[in-house]
Amino acid sequence: MQQPVTAPPVPERVRTLAATAAPTHVSLAGTALPAMPARGGVDGAGRPVLLVLPGDPLYEVREEPVVTVDLTATRSLGGLELSRGLLKVQGWVQAVPAAEAWESAVAIAERCPDEALFDALERADGPRLLRVDVGQVIYLTGPESGILDAEEYLDADPDPLMSEAERMLHHVNATHRGQLETALRSMLAAPISEAWLWELDRFGATIRSGIDNPTLVRLPWPTPITDAGSLERALRCLLCHH
Repeated sequence: MQQPVTAPPVPERVRTLAATAAPTHVSLAGTALPAMPARGGVDGAGRPVLLVLPGDPLYEVREEPVVTVDLTATRSLGGLELSRGLLKVQGWVQAVPAAEAWESAVAIAERCPDEALFDALERADGPRLLRVDVGQVIYLTGPESGILDAEEYLDADPDPLMSEAERMLHHVNATHRGQLETALRSMLAAPISEAWLWELDRFGATIRSGIDNPTLVRLPWPTPITDAGSLERALRCLLCHH
């Protein structure tokens, strides 16, 4: 009997994390400068977009220097921001073309709610929008780590159900954690003190038991799910498991 696929392919998983991540630091290759705080987001193609203010070391750059941008994806549980994964995107930084500036600003606005975004669009002497032409992506997601080249990363798409899955995940963690804990206790012999829905995607769900030193339990669906309605039904069946 064919075994179910338990998790998304690595490129899809990394692109999904990138879509929900925010830049934290950027390093400029070939200089002695330490890593600098970064602000911005990731555009629809998976490229980090940086909002660079006048006075920042990258502001005056007009060529295409090599940079490494750290992207961190987090999950809020019990009032704590916990890391889902760290991505290091290495590539060449370049100015966002004027014709694409508005689209890029909209793409990163959720992760970078900064009024300086408007200045970057309206003022020639204001902040700049720079994006990274991806060369490779180093990923560290819990026990998994590795490197994707540009083609592997850019040719992948995020989970097509990502937006709906995130909405369902937040709803379960806000209102149905008791049911989730009951369901997990019925599946595991080990004692369960608390449970959170940690990841949800078209291939399955990951439940996190505990905040410190957690146990992660991956529960695959019998077959990959293709639409939001089916994902909601699968999640409902999980919560009702006894």
